[in-house]
Amino acid sequence: MIKYNPKTWFRHIIALRKSDTFVILWKELIYIAVFTLGLTYLEINYINEHEMLKGLMSVYSLVGFVISLLLVFRTNTAYDRWWEGRKKWGELVNNSRNLAIKIGSMTTNKEDEVFFARMIPNYAFAMKEHLREGVLIEELELNEVEQQEISKINHKTSYIAKKMYIKLHDMKADGMVTQEEFLALDINLKTFSDITGACERIKNTPIPYSYSSFLKKFIFVYVITLPLAFVGNFGYYSALIAVFVFYVLVSMEILAEEIEDPFGRDENDLPTDELCGKIKDNVKEILT
Repeated sequence: MIKYNPKTWFRHIIALRKSDTFVILWKELIYIAVFTLGLTYLEINYINEHEMLKGLMSVYSLVGFVISLLLVFRTNTAYDRWWEGRKKWGELVNNSRNLAIKIGSMTTNKEDEVFFARMIPNYAFAMKEHLREGVLIEELELNEVEQQEISKINHKTSYIAKKMYIKLHDMKADGMVTQEEFLALDINLKTFSDITGACERIKNTPIPYSYSSFLKKFIFVYVITLPLAFVGNFGYYSALIAVFVFYVLVSMEILAEEIEDPFGRDENDLPTDELCGKIKDNVKEILT
């Protein structure tokens, strides 16, 4: 995730990053420029019915308004997914701290504290990679037996949650925590699985393909035919207008596509690596 000062807005105008849509779209902008220049040339030199085409200006204004409404809905939907993901990761940070605090206050057994000091951050790291390509076992703090067991499990976050539940039951059976304390710990531990399920829902349910495909086709047809409406007033400059409109509209679609899955490694994705590191530092500080 890019960290920046929103008050230094002029610097953001002249800066180019790999996530900037101009860097992503520059080839497409050239293609659109060449195509619309060719269409403008044909219209100026071979189509003489400019009076009829002038009426298209109002039509394109109306169509542009419709596209803007669709893009507003598209962008808002994508941002809602990004923000929900951020809230769930914030919830994971808080629950990790709360669970560690409760464990630290309910037991003085060093072995149990060390166990949870490993497993609570393990859950965060496993969840981070589970939402990407797959869990990196070498990133987790596991003993040899645990490594062998988890390597055979598909849903590795559930394995880690299960190990913590088993440890809590053992502590309860040994009389180290009461039934009331166990229920208090269960609230935090259960929330871990709820957070993972919510993040999986965000990741595995993108915007319907038909909607995304229709919007892309709608924008493409609208842009490449813009010179038909503008050439009577702007001549060859209508090709530049078409390129600028294409850049604005497609940039909004690209940004929406990037943030609707906020758990990857793109520059605008959530800082999940940083959050995992924060959880690990906080938990170890509490329990060691």
